[in-house]
Amino acid sequence: MSILLRLSRAIDRINEWLGQGVMWLVLVAVLVSAGNALVRKLFHTSSNAFLEIQWYLFAAIFMLAAGYTFLRNEHVRIDIFVGRLTPRGQNLVDIIGILLFMLPMACLILWLSWPIVMLSIHSGEMSSNPGGLVRWPVKLLLPVGLSFLVLQALSELIKRIAFLAGQGPNPLEKRRGPSAEEELAAAIKAQEATR
Repeated sequence: MSILLRLSRAIDRINEWLGQGVMWLVLVAVLVSAGNALVRKLFHTSSNAFLEIQWYLFAAIFMLAAGYTFLRNEHVRIDIFVGRLTPRGQNLVDIIGILLFMLPMACLILWLSWPIVMLSIHSGEMSSNPGGLVRWPVKLLLPVGLSFLVLQALSELIKRIAFLAGQGPNPLEKRRGPSAEEELAAAIKAQEATR
């Protein structure tokens, strides 16, 4: 179990690092969106490329942060019934959910997305909008993001099994500490302080 827990910690570090990077994409998306809106209002012009960059950034934020969200236990839950269970029962429900639903769904979509990405790359697919962007980078986000989600699902599975075996803490306990928004604000302040 100790080898599996070390693997789990390595996966957690990867998704933590990726999640911290994705937080900056939120700021970039806001700046691009605000800049596009200003140009449109002030100069009565717009660019399809800037609109598509906003969509690409949103897709990157959503797909690349999926594993990080799972790591932080911040994904959408319906705790009406599960919330009444003991910690062991909650972890058992999560194990069943990961094995029967999350992993099969994520692996299937990942497997089905590769041919679409490869076709887009080989055909040099471009946006149909005038001045639009190449499409394959945004399509590549689907298998890449799902790969990180699958890795995190395996990490969470290991942690839940370790908890049930009495060899680890309860992975469902909420982390105490700053939220993602507070972490981003602190990182921005730290950047400003180094200037």
